[in-house]
Amino acid sequence: MSEQHSGLGATRVESTTLERSGSATRDAATGASGRAIGRRRSDRIISASAAMQQVVDQASAIARSDEAVLIRGQSGTGRRHVARAIHQWSTRAGGVLVEVALAGLAEAAQLRELFGDGAAAPGAVARARSGSLLLQDAEQLATAVAHKLGEALRATNGSVQRPRLLATVGAGADTPLSVVGGTRIEISPLSARSEDVLPLAAHFLAEIAAEESIEPIGFSPDARRWLVEERWPGNVRELRERIRQAIRLSGQAAVSAEALMLATDGDDVPSFKDAKRAFETRYVEGLLRRCGGNISRAARMAKKDRKDFYDVIRRTGVDPAQFRG
Repeated sequence: MSEQHSGLGATRVESTTLERSGSATRDAATGASGRAIGRRRSDRIISASAAMQQVVDQASAIARSDEAVLIRGQSGTGRRHVARAIHQWSTRAGGVLVEVALAGLAEAAQLRELFGDGAAAPGAVARARSGSLLLQDAEQLATAVAHKLGEALRATNGSVQRPRLLATVGAGADTPLSVVGGTRIEISPLSARSEDVLPLAAHFLAEIAAEESIEPIGFSPDARRWLVEERWPGNVRELRERIRQAIRLSGQAAVSAEALMLATDGDDVPSFKDAKRAFETRYVEGLLRRCGGNISRAARMAKKDRKDFYDVIRRTGVDPAQFRG
């Protein structure tokens, strides 16, 4: 893999083997079932839910064609990973996958990234010939740039020299890429496919343990329950980062629910005060979720007086109403 800079952005060039999951990645087998589809570990898509299996089936079928693909979903759901898998499963796998991050790029910068600045600085479209071009956050593509891209792709239609277009777009967002046509794939948020959580968690546990050169111990029973009950607003990306931090907090012990609650998205270990506050908040949220927002029942489960438990709720700022019906 290499990264080439032009203008204001960075264009990422992937070689034929994707790097999402390293060569040392182990199979996701620590007590969680899930179907792993892929020719290499690096292009594996974990799919235990019917919703994600439909995505895998679509991606596998579309990979055999050469049409453009628009992958829609919330941030962190794995849109880029699905796009990379489509490239890897296609007849263009021998070519490069050129990725362009459009977020924050003005129209002029988008033009430079995609079409270059003369023969000495070819753009992503030229470099992706015989391979695939992946546009990230395609809802931010300027309309004029989308039309120029469509014209460039039509000019080489049917030619192996034409790059295959793949794009990711936010859930519910509009994109001018409709001028290009192609197939749409929708990826549901992780909260809508809880069956995928434990297989993904097991996969990430093995993957991260291999990266950190440690022996994966597994998840405690309370951690497994917590993983399934959590809503995961940051989707798969948040799940992976939380597991990575929880492994570091757990040392050689099995990852516990407490370690997952205390884990943060960054590399810094939280202060005791911040960790305690985070633990209280997630503990209260977990209890109220299990009790459907019933404070009295949650207090009994916590073995606390109702008034004392209500004080904890007020301190955390959690609203019990959001967990009712």
